[in-house]
Amino acid sequence: MKILVVGPSWVGDMVMSQCLYISLKQRHPEADIDVLAPAWCRPILERMPEVNRAIDMPIGHGAFNLKGRYRIGKSLREASYDQALIMPNSAKSALIPLFAKIPVRTGWKGESRYGLLTDLRSNKREFGLVIERYSALAYPKNEMTSSAALPPLPRPALTIDPNKQSAAISRLALSQDRPVIGLCPGAEFGPAKRWPEAYFTQVAQRMIEQGQQVWLFGSAKDQPVTSAIRNGLPDDLQQHCHDLAGQTSLIEAVDLLALCHTVVSNDSGLMHVAAAVGCKVVAIYGSTSPDYTPPLAEEVAIVHTDIECRPCFKRECPYGHLKCLKELPAERVIQAINDLAE
Repeated sequence: MKILVVGPSWVGDMVMSQCLYISLKQRHPEADIDVLAPAWCRPILERMPEVNRAIDMPIGHGAFNLKGRYRIGKSLREASYDQALIMPNSAKSALIPLFAKIPVRTGWKGESRYGLLTDLRSNKREFGLVIERYSALAYPKNEMTSSAALPPLPRPALTIDPNKQSAAISRLALSQDRPVIGLCPGAEFGPAKRWPEAYFTQVAQRMIEQGQQVWLFGSAKDQPVTSAIRNGLPDDLQQHCHDLAGQTSLIEAVDLLALCHTVVSNDSGLMHVAAAVGCKVVAIYGSTSPDYTPPLAEEVAIVHTDIECRPCFKRECPYGHLKCLKELPAERVIQAINDLAE
């Protein structure tokens, strides 16, 4: 059996999509699973043993480009896929499998996808978690009446490359002379997900004073925040805090996160990466909710406030006060880290 999956476009969603591939392999052990996704996803997909091939999607997220989608679909016809699973909800995401003439095209009801999908699922609300919605696509429609019909869900588990891990440690002049705790203070979604940097500094200071070292993870966009966190530490503690934001590729971050015993993160893609490489995770939620995309680690502490207006799921605070984040003190996160260590 040959299966084409049209994958998601966000880091966290891509990591969580491994639940679908594992579920497919459980049902069809000999299946070849190819994933069509943005080029940046390739290194992540290569760390998923269930995936046979990552196919680069050259059309940007949000672009329609009908001719381009037709060319890609036509080029995939020779692969003779038996089924396509379309993870995004948009109509345009279902066009390439249609143009590829894949006979069975499975996905959730989204933007006017009648005719584009042959196996249209309309009961998404019966599956609350994102990973439940992903994994349900691996099973026949008539069996998936609700999340209760799903077998126990697998967790994402990215493989680690020890050679690349060692190379990254050497290139960045890192050491493992102290236990490592990772901090991920960024969130691509927006400021309503980002816990204040001053609070991250307090966490970093306490962990260093307890004999640990801190690695700060993020993209180049996060450098102003990570730099402020490190610079906010007393001078004599800064040597134990390493700012890696913008200094690593995504796959290097995967390998380095695997060396952290615990990771403190906003609700972000790196939170899901940390869970998938076996870290303990302290997850901080502002405008969003763990009822939808919780970290899928074995040992998790979820921290949030209970103010009336959260979760609002907004990128920016509608009231401008960010109380859901500002009223969450560093001491609660420090306590969560210490509780996981016991």
